[in-house]
Amino acid sequence: MKMTSRKLVEILKEKLTQPQWQFDFDRKKDSLRIEDSTTNKGVTLSLPGIIAKWETSKEKAINEVVYYVEEALIVMSEKQELTGKEKSIFPVIRSTSFPTESNDGIPLCYSEHTAETRIYYALDLGNTYRLIDEKMMEKENWTSDQLKEVSSFNIRSLKTSIKEDNVAGNIFYFLNANDGYDASRILNESLLQSFEEKIEGKMAVAVPHQDVLIIVDVRNNTGYDILAQLTMSFFASGTVPITALSFLYENKKLEPVFILGKNKPQK
Repeated sequence: MKMTSRKLVEILKEKLTQPQWQFDFDRKKDSLRIEDSTTNKGVTLSLPGIIAKWETSKEKAINEVVYYVEEALIVMSEKQELTGKEKSIFPVIRSTSFPTESNDGIPLCYSEHTAETRIYYALDLGNTYRLIDEKMMEKENWTSDQLKEVSSFNIRSLKTSIKEDNVAGNIFYFLNANDGYDASRILNESLLQSFEEKIEGKMAVAVPHQDVLIIVDVRNNTGYDILAQLTMSFFASGTVPITALSFLYENKKLEPVFILGKNKPQK
C-alpha cells in the first residue's frame, strides 16, 4: 500500500478520537493542524516526514506521532509552573531552523549555541515536556540567568549510558539513554572534557537527532568519512532531527565542520 497525505490524515483521525480535537488539512503546505477546541491550542504536523518514516517502520511511525500529539495536547490544556519544579528544567538542543515562538505566537526562551544549533529550555512532565516561553518566565519573575543556571545543573546530574565501537581504527562513543536529553548532553562541559582527556586523535562530536550524542576519537581520515555517513543516516531517521553536520571540539569550543568524501574536514 502506498501512503498518501490524505490516507495518513484519515488514519490519524481514526486514532485521535477525543471529541474536542479538530483537524485542518492544508493541502498546499502538506501539513495537518490538530487543535483542542476548548483551549484553541494545538500542534501542526508536516506530513511528508511522517510518510518517509512510515515507509521504513510502518505502524511504529504512526504510533509515535499519535503518542506525541496526545501528550502535547494534554500538556497544553494544563497550567504549568516553574517554581517548585526546578529539578525538572532542562536545556534541549535544537536546529537553528526550529521555531522561536510557540504555536500561540509567544516567544520561546532560547540561547545561542553554534551556527547550526540553538539551546531551548524545557519543563519535564514525565512522558513529555513543555518548552518554556517568555510568558511563563514573566509570570513567575524568573530571569534568563536563573533558567540557564538551573538547567545547566540538571543536565550535568543526568546519568550517562555509553556504548563504544572501534570502526576502522577510530573509537566511536554513542550516548543514548533515551530520556529525551541525549543530544543535550553536549552542553555538559565536564563530560566533554572527560572525553577530551582520553582521546588520542581529534575529538569530533555530533548531535544528528534528539536521542543520541556521538563522540568520536578520530585517528585517521576514514574516521571522518564514517562519521559523515553515520551522522547523515541518524539525522534522516531521527524523530527530532537537529543537524547532519559534525563538530570538532578543541579548547572548549565546538567548530562545525564540512566533511568531504575521502578528505579531512573543512572548517
